[in-house]
This record gives sequence, structure tokens and C-alpha cells, in this order.
Amino acid sequence: MKRKEPLWRSLLTTHIPVLAIVFFAIGPYLWMFFTSMTPAQHLSAQGVAVTPLSWSFENYERLLARTSFLTNMGHSLIVALGTVVLGLTVSVTAAYAISRFRFPGRNVLMTQFLVVNMFPVVLLILPLFILMRRLGLLDTHIALILANSTVAIPFSVWMLTSYINAIPRSLDEAAMTDGCSRLAALRRVVLPLALPGIISTGIYIFITAWNEYLYALTLGGRNTRTMTVAIQTLIGEYQIEWGLLSAGGVVGALPAVVLFLFVQRRLVGGLTQGAVKG
Repeated sequence: MKRKEPLWRSLLTTHIPVLAIVFFAIGPYLWMFFTSMTPAQHLSAQGVAVTPLSWSFENYERLLARTSFLTNMGHSLIVALGTVVLGLTVSVTAAYAISRFRFPGRNVLMTQFLVVNMFPVVLLILPLFILMRRLGLLDTHIALILANSTVAIPFSVWMLTSYINAIPRSLDEAAMTDGCSRLAALRRVVLPLALPGIISTGIYIFITAWNEYLYALTLGGRNTRTMTVAIQTLIGEYQIEWGLLSAGGVVGALPAVVLFLFVQRRLVGGLTQGAVKG
């Protein structure tokens, strides 16, 4: 019979290291939440309050009542959803073409998609700024959607290509034998089977666009100020409202967290499906 491992050894080798890693990962988020719940006077006099007895919603009330943060979150939502629609439309069709057709330069094209992600985003700021200015798109949602798509689409094509590769080609051929066109086979056969992968890719695009800062700062303005830029404006020249800043971070993170909680099962299923080659 296998001897039972002593409790102290299990604690030292498994539980305590895992708890330390978890605490190290969520510690900054907990500290940000504690800071957001600490009143300004208490924060400046005694520091962050870690007990609920000293907590209040003062910072959240100031954030929502005295600033345009909700409007800024609306701009972020428009940009993120627009990027998801454009990114998935292009990525799904491109991934299907790369997966199902063999054409000259296919491997080179896939390599270029991968190489694009190796360059820092800041290198694209100046060309995109000049392009958007000449097109008259500065300070518009379209400019931010197009800019975010330049980052999201290459990696999304890589993700979706692996998902579609796992779907047998015989299903496409059977659908076309029954009278479906290529697009009808894509819509009726491939898309339903690749739905977990499409959802996980859409979540990746949404979170990337929601948290994007550099494009929003450079290509946006007062008319399209997103949540990330609005949080940065809470930092003053001579002082920083830490409570207000932390409250903005908590409220700004809520949509992505809620979205992940709703679709986490499909997300895990999509990642698992994409990791298995059919």
C-alpha cells in the first residue's frame, strides 16, 4: 500500500507555494480595491484602510458624479465591440482560406502575421497618425477601431487557423456535395463547429481593445476619449487622487471581468479545442 504523505510535507511542497503565488498575483488588485474604498481624508492621514469599518463609496460617488467616466466607458465599449466585429470578420475568413486552400506564399503570409506581433505598437503610431489625419479620421471611433484591428487581426488569424484545421475537410466537401456554396459551407458547417474558438478569439480582441491606451491617446481626443485615457487624466500635475484613480481602475476592469465570467466555459473549451490537432 502507498503510504500517505505527511500533512506538513504537503503544506510545504504544495499548499503554501500555491497560496504564495495566488497572493502575489491578486495582491495588487486587492490593494487597489482597498484604496478605492478608503475615504480621501483617511487615505491622506492614516493610509489605506484594510478593514470594512473604515470603508465608504465616496471615491466611486465622486468618480461617477463629478467626472465623465461613464461616457468614456461608452467610448471604450464602442471601440472594443467595433474591433471585435471587424477583427472576427476578417480573421475568420482569412483563417478559413489559409486552412482550406493551398496557394503560393501561404507560409510566408502566416510568418508575416507572426512577425507583426514582434514589433512594438509604438512603431505604428506615427504612420497611423499620418494616415488617419489625411483621411480625416482623427478623433473618431473608426480610427481607433482600425488601429486596434492592426494588432488584433494577425494573432487572431493564427488562433482561428488552428481551430479550423481541427475541423475535417470532409465536412466542407459533404456540404458542397449537397448543394452548398463555399460560403454556405463556411456559414452552416465550419462556423458552428468553430464557435468555441471564435468566442475565445473574440474575448481576446475585446480585452485587447478595451485595455488599449497608446492608440487611444494618440489618435483619439475629447470626442472619443476612452476609459484608459480618462484614468490617466485623473493624475494631476501636483498631486494624485489615489482613491479616485483606484476607483476608476476597479470600475474600468468590471466589464472585462463580467464578460469572462459569463463565457469562461466556452473560453476554456475553445482553448482546449485549438490545442488539439485533428
